[in-house]
Amino acid sequence: MAKNSFPLPKVYGLLEPGPVVLVTTAGKDGANIMTQSWHTMIEFEPPLVGCVISNRNHSFDILKATKECVINIPTVELAEKVVGCGNTSGRNIDKFKHFGLTPVAASCVQAPLIDECYASLECKVVDGKMVTRYNFFILEVLKAWIDPSMKHPRTIHHLGKGAFMVAGKTIKLPSRMK
Repeated sequence: MAKNSFPLPKVYGLLEPGPVVLVTTAGKDGANIMTQSWHTMIEFEPPLVGCVISNRNHSFDILKATKECVINIPTVELAEKVVGCGNTSGRNIDKFKHFGLTPVAASCVQAPLIDECYASLECKVVDGKMVTRYNFFILEVLKAWIDPSMKHPRTIHHLGKGAFMVAGKTIKLPSRMK
């Protein structure tokens, strides 16, 4: 197979590891929603998630100050709202009201869950050593919530420049993983 050179600024579109998520935070000025696709699992138990949040985002300052958030996992039905949240700033609008999303009180953190999302993960920052240099937060999932009525959720995955892939068919192969 012949391969062509690929532009380095587009590499992230090849490696995006998981679904686009909506990160909620809550600070002195209220709750905020941020669209995010730069995250990765780091550990199984306790579940640790690494995520990049730009220091230009309103959520960065809130997360750095409060050290807690909720990672909400939307499905394709919310795709337009997900993109809308990503294209606006919580400094200027209340994204819950503007996009018609429902905040629900969390049990372990002050940031709200988003009711319309398939799953929500309540998190606290457990390691901030890479925040200053890389904007990389390491979060521990304290509590996980899931909508049991959604048997085959179709999540969206960012490919770059407004392009998304929708999760679809699942295949099962033999594995020795627990």
